[in-house]
Amino acid sequence: MKVSDRRRLRNRDVSFTAMGLGCAQMGNLYRLTPYQESLGAFEAAWDAGIRYFDTAPFYGYTRSERRLGTMVTDHERDEYVLSTKVGRVMLPDNTVGAEEDAFVAPLPFRPKYDYSYDAIMRSFEDSRQRLGMFAPDVLFVHDIGRSTHGDLHQHYWDQLTKGGGFRALGELRVAGLVKAIGLGVNEWQVIADAMDECDIDVSMLAGRYTLLEQESLALLDHCHREGVGIVVAGAFNSGLLAGNRKFNYAEAPADILARVGEIEAACEAEGVAMQAAALAFPALHPAVVSVVSGARNAEQMKANVGWFEQAIPASFWTRLKDKGVISADASVAGGISVRGG
Repeated sequence: MKVSDRRRLRNRDVSFTAMGLGCAQMGNLYRLTPYQESLGAFEAAWDAGIRYFDTAPFYGYTRSERRLGTMVTDHERDEYVLSTKVGRVMLPDNTVGAEEDAFVAPLPFRPKYDYSYDAIMRSFEDSRQRLGMFAPDVLFVHDIGRSTHGDLHQHYWDQLTKGGGFRALGELRVAGLVKAIGLGVNEWQVIADAMDECDIDVSMLAGRYTLLEQESLALLDHCHREGVGIVVAGAFNSGLLAGNRKFNYAEAPADILARVGEIEAACEAEGVAMQAAALAFPALHPAVVSVVSGARNAEQMKANVGWFEQAIPASFWTRLKDKGVISADASVAGGISVRGG
């Protein structure tokens, strides 16, 4: 697979590169990242043929959108696909601290969850200003779900359904201000719920369809049947599949570490880098239109590209299935190709 290979949404005129650049690090996620480092990551991605970029107002409390907009608008508009998100309104606030929500030196705009019609329209307009872009390609509803909001989930879900949030997305699509709409979430169940409420086109699912987790496989199969694309993020499961011992941003439990051990053994036997397997696996499902990976600088981006493009023998996937590490029903053949519709 090549990072520059294309997959097209079945029902919308949007074509994603097989790998995308996730731009949370442009917002100083976990540590300060100088602008030049972020620019290096962007330029390395561009030089490799990546033409899909994802950001959000939340990343760095608007810093990521501002940085990415400055970089990407140096290129012709029809050369790339960009997604951003709604669901939080960013309000000016001079009490924002030195570190908030894992972002270092966030800008003085505090997020407020709001999925209502007016809030989505306001958030979208603000993003257009920060990006310097008339019409972003894809708009995701960011971080909705029962695990995310707990007892407040129904309140926020009602804002989307009864309060006009989904209607706002549909109107923006009809007006041609975005080409495709969907969710950007960590919870696969809420994507299924959204498909019952709104004609979504594509959704970003972080950390839930990986070498370590395939509970969402039935959802991805359903999305493929319905022509809804999936962008996979978090393929390294908080870095666990890239060499650390964190899982969902906490210390990994023993059963997960045991599964990682099985993957490491298969990688050693087959001559496959674990990071390469982690990036390749979700891309093999026919619903997946892109695998988004973050990078803080050019070196990280080049490493991600190298892993993604590493050839992986079919025997590797067979070995993992035989060990029960990945689902017997998981897609492990076919590679990246253009998705017509």
